[in-house]
Order: sequence, then C-alpha cells, then structure tokens
Amino acid sequence: MAVILRAVLIGMLVVMVGTIPRNLFFFANLRYYSTVPWAVPLTAVYLWFFWRYLNGAGPPEETSEQRRTSLRARRIPGRLWWWALLVGVLGLVALVLALRVANRMVALPQQEVPDLSHVPRVTVLSLLLMGAPVAGIIEESAFRGYMQGPIEKRYGLFVAILITGTMFAVAHLDFQLILWPYYVAVAAIYGSVTYGTKSILPAVVLHTSGNIYSNLDLWLHGQAEWQASSGGAHLIWQVGTDTSFWRAVIALVFVAAATVWANYKLFDAARKTAP
Repeated sequence: MAVILRAVLIGMLVVMVGTIPRNLFFFANLRYYSTVPWAVPLTAVYLWFFWRYLNGAGPPEETSEQRRTSLRARRIPGRLWWWALLVGVLGLVALVLALRVANRMVALPQQEVPDLSHVPRVTVLSLLLMGAPVAGIIEESAFRGYMQGPIEKRYGLFVAILITGTMFAVAHLDFQLILWPYYVAVAAIYGSVTYGTKSILPAVVLHTSGNIYSNLDLWLHGQAEWQASSGGAHLIWQVGTDTSFWRAVIALVFVAAATVWANYKLFDAARKTAP
C-alpha cells in the first residue's frame, strides 16, 4: 500500500502544481485585458520549465535521475509510434461510440459551457487550444508517468489502470460516479499505450489531440457530440431501439475488436524492438 499511496500523492501533486498556474492565468485573462490572449505565452513558458523539471532538470541534483525515470518520456522507434497512435485513435473512437450507446441506455450528465459571450472569440479559441497541451502534458506526466509507473511495476497494469483511472476522475472536479467507467476507460487507452511503449510520449500526443477535438466540439455545439439533446426521452427503455442505436452498437463491436488487435500488434512490436 505504501507504493500505491506514494505514487498517488506524487501524481496528484504533479497535477496540482502543473494546472493551478494555468487556471490562474486563464481566469485572469478572461477578466482583465480579455481582448488579447496574453495567458497563452505565459502558460507555454511555465509548461516548458515544469516539463524540464519533471524530466530531471533543475535542483535538487540528487533527485534528477529519479524524476527523469519516473516521467518515462523516453524516445521510441517510429514503428512503435505508428502502432501506439493507431491503438490510441481506435480506442478513442471506440470510447465515443460506447458513450453514444450508454447515452441511449442511461441518462448521462450533461456538460455545460460557461457563458463567454463577453470574451472575444480569438481569446476563447486561443485559451481552448492552449489548454489541450497543458492537459495532455501535465496529466500524462502525472497519471501515466509518476503514478502508473510504480504501481504497474509492483502490481501490474490492471491494478495501475483502475487506480489511475479513479484518481483521474477525482482530479476532474465535475466527476460523478456514473462517469467512473468512462475515466477508467480513458486510463486504459493511454495506460496500455504507455505500458506497451514504456514511454508517455504517444499518450501525450493522443491526449492533447483528443482534448483539442473535445474542447472545440463542446464550444461549437454547446454539448459533447455523444450527448443527445432530448434528455431522457431518447432512452431505449422508453422509446425502444432504432437503427441509429444498432449502428452504434455494431460499430462499437468492430472498433473495439480492432483496438484489441492493434494492442496486440503494439506489444508484439515492442517485444521485437526491446534491447
């Protein structure tokens, strides 16, 4: 338990130290001089220094190697990049399809967009785009690097995914229990890619890309694209199944199977390229 508690505490500390300054910069930018997205360069500079620190730069020197090892940001061959990105893309598509199916079976909580009508669109868009790499880099460093690594080594990938997925949910303040499987599924996608490649870099790219897509989709449409606009009236228990529901189910089965196959190919490629 000491291994788990230490990994969780350090991982959550990384999340807080990495995201609180971003949140303060963004909040101030939306309130003061909102016509210019001045928080973007400040956040980028802070992110660069914090990433270097997590990867071993800076004092104290005696923890440098431990920080670098814990981050797991090692370079990987192009072949592993290909399979890792394929696993991630297929996994994310399967996740969106699973959410569509789930949204027809239970009433999932709606995501709300704050009223930013008083803020210039260029500022809102700039902050949304900047928020994606911050989340991708900080959260992958914390959850797949500092947190998953020690737990994975001691207790295996399955336990590591359950714990990191749960803490990933806790870190999102709008977490509701019904969404716990969603956060564990996200942890499974990024966690398996990191486990197969022994590097968080593919997960950082996937996480950042996924956040860009979801942020823009939420901003443009006012709700996540998997959410139905009719509330609970669309549930299959009330209106029955239809063609769109069964299409989503069939697509989910095929994409999930493709994800499992791609994971197998990733692990096989990692085994063949291992020193």
